[in-house]
Amino acid sequence: MELGVIGLGRMGRIVVDRCLDAGHDVVAFDIDADARDAAADAGATAVESIPAVAAELGDRRRIWLMVPAGDPVDAALEELAPELDDDDDVVVDGGNSHFEDSIRRAADHGFAYLDCGTSGGPAGAELGFSLMVGGPEWAYDELAPVFDAVATGPDGHDRMGPAGSGHYVKMVHNGVEYALMQAYGEGFELLAEGRYDLDLEAVARTWNNGAVIRSWLLELCEEAFREEGDDLGDVADRVAGGSTGTWTVQEALEQEVPLPLIYQALAERFASRAPDDGRFSRRLANRLRYGFGRHEVARRE
Repeated sequence: MELGVIGLGRMGRIVVDRCLDAGHDVVAFDIDADARDAAADAGATAVESIPAVAAELGDRRRIWLMVPAGDPVDAALEELAPELDDDDDVVVDGGNSHFEDSIRRAADHGFAYLDCGTSGGPAGAELGFSLMVGGPEWAYDELAPVFDAVATGPDGHDRMGPAGSGHYVKMVHNGVEYALMQAYGEGFELLAEGRYDLDLEAVARTWNNGAVIRSWLLELCEEAFREEGDDLGDVADRVAGGSTGTWTVQEALEQEVPLPLIYQALAERFASRAPDDGRFSRRLANRLRYGFGRHEVARRE
């Protein structure tokens, strides 16, 4: 299959590379010339504008957007729309868009619009992503070979439902992620401040081998203690992010569904923006965000 990819940051470049490795042809664009050159070196056809992506693809245009949520998505669609056919073309939004924005975009455009929640971070370069897709069933089926390539395989993606449902599921996924990080942080904070002098890397490693609470996040805890030390070194008590967790809590309020754990985890993130009070749980959450997303680690001065 021939696929256009717009946005060649960490995640977009993974989409390009995994599609090329699976034998698909890729037309790639980014506003950064170096990113375009790197994609070309990898085997993609690099072009110098968004309309050129559509022109290079020919009659059946399948295009994956991997740009920041919000205005950049609308700006890219505004440039794409005049170049696309309302009956046959498909656009995938693989970023963290709000699900209501995805519903609006699907209604505003005649081409098929797939909102694709994407989880896995930079580790997806090797393992593949988990993809939660919303939109027309025919368009999802049409893109299945690409989803197979970008995801961990056929079991790593599915159609969640109509427009907006993919980003809705990803929004809730991120809320759950907040709560899990908070739970691990609090548990290790008690171990760090408790009555025994423990090797926290050894604890995490032991838990990761057969324990009920084993997980990739716990593997990243083990990595954090190995690389930063049991006291987490100079990692600061400041946890960035929060938009998708906020959306999750707002939706829970609208639907009158109680989410006390996710709400408290979000509140802890906001509390970390105050002067650093050294909370171990927040410092571990800060470091975990680097582990799965390569987000910058805030450090003490």
